[in-house]
Amino acid sequence: MRRLVLVPLAAALMLAAGTAFAADTSIPSPAVKTAEQLRDKALDDGTAYAVLQSLTTEVGPRMAGSSSDQRARDWAVAKFKALGFDKVYTEPATYPLWERRSESGSIVAPFPQHLVLTALGYSPGTPKGGLTAPVIAFDSLAALKSADPATIKGKIVYIGFRMQRSRDGHDYGMGSSIRENGPAIAAGKGAVGFILRSAGTDAHERIAHTGLTGFGHPGEGVPAAALSNPDADQLERELAYGKPVTVRLDLDCGIVGQYTGANVIGEITGAKYPDQVVAIGGHLDSWDPGTGAIDDGTGIAISMAAAKLIRDLPQRPDRTIRVIAFANEEMGLWGANAYAEKHAKEATNFMLGTDSDLGAGKVYRMSASVKPQARHAIEQIAGVLKPLGVAYDAQRAGGGGSDLSAMHAKGMAALTLDQDATYYFDWHHTSNDTLDKVDPKELAQNVAAYAAWSYMAAEADGDFGSAPGAFKGDGAED
Repeated sequence: MRRLVLVPLAAALMLAAGTAFAADTSIPSPAVKTAEQLRDKALDDGTAYAVLQSLTTEVGPRMAGSSSDQRARDWAVAKFKALGFDKVYTEPATYPLWERRSESGSIVAPFPQHLVLTALGYSPGTPKGGLTAPVIAFDSLAALKSADPATIKGKIVYIGFRMQRSRDGHDYGMGSSIRENGPAIAAGKGAVGFILRSAGTDAHERIAHTGLTGFGHPGEGVPAAALSNPDADQLERELAYGKPVTVRLDLDCGIVGQYTGANVIGEITGAKYPDQVVAIGGHLDSWDPGTGAIDDGTGIAISMAAAKLIRDLPQRPDRTIRVIAFANEEMGLWGANAYAEKHAKEATNFMLGTDSDLGAGKVYRMSASVKPQARHAIEQIAGVLKPLGVAYDAQRAGGGGSDLSAMHAKGMAALTLDQDATYYFDWHHTSNDTLDKVDPKELAQNVAAYAAWSYMAAEADGDFGSAPGAFKGDGAED
């Protein structure tokens, strides 16, 4: 009897194993070969650089809600069409409209000095004629949090954290946290203003790095600005004398209402499953001092060029390649959040996604948030990217990049393609964010990675696990 039981049991186990194998997602061999060809072709393709040159020359700075906002959207629509995308459309995104009109600052005492600074996004302006107050300095956000409000009331708070260069740009986590959270903490303790050493890694450029604060409503907060690194050094030298240091800020800026912009979207329609989407992109807006080349013109150029290479294949991919030029990332992911809210119920139809928003340094690492049964397909993608110098870290989560992180939070399976950010934060959010900072060969390496993985995901047998809430708490934001 036991032998008679074992035979059907063995058959059942074999059937179960076969079913599990069938459920695994994989990339067909012909698609892998085509992806390798796309990868190699992209390395000699100049589309991305031409797109980036066009954007930074014909539009330039693209501050959300500014006079160039509509011009940038018109440019994106026209460029998608010129590149042969099958479908081009826009989806609205509404957000607070903040304007920067003028800014200046100086040390008044003990030794008068001009300061190079820039107002931070959502900062209110100073009173007419400027604001003059003594400075109180802290070396960290933690020190400010623990400070006695009585020592801060009526003063301008200064935090002097200095970012260091690294390939993964990890110091930006602290630098941006000080910039975003410091002004509100200072205001809550009675400060009348806030300044910080710029969240940037350049040591000698007398250029300030702008960026977002945690304010977001008219009349909220205190005037807030970032000093260039040499000017932060100057302020710290004066503070070291042990005498009271007084600073004057004159910022003409603030929230002036609401604005409705739009995400601009282009699609290469899938031949077999047109409603299933591989999502890539970047953000179309930029800060105003530079021309938005590395932040994030490169992301727009990389994704447009990668999709164009796929579009030029003899036949369309099985699934749709969707390129999203997101609105107003810089002032708080407004386009990304609007997109995710609109498409949350469609999360299952998003096969896989990530956007590019860290310049054009070479992609050196890939990670993914997918269902376990899709790991083999991710390993196949990693194998195609390996000759580009991209290592696969199976232990890290993939968050989908800056803008597509919002869709990942809704359940979209996601990659992260980490770029070399060693010098990115030298230029980030400054007037030095210009086309000359982009190496065409490194830009092409990014396109090669995006074209290859996007095509493979579009051709996959099976899915990557996208579903509402599928990746909640996977740590991709770390």
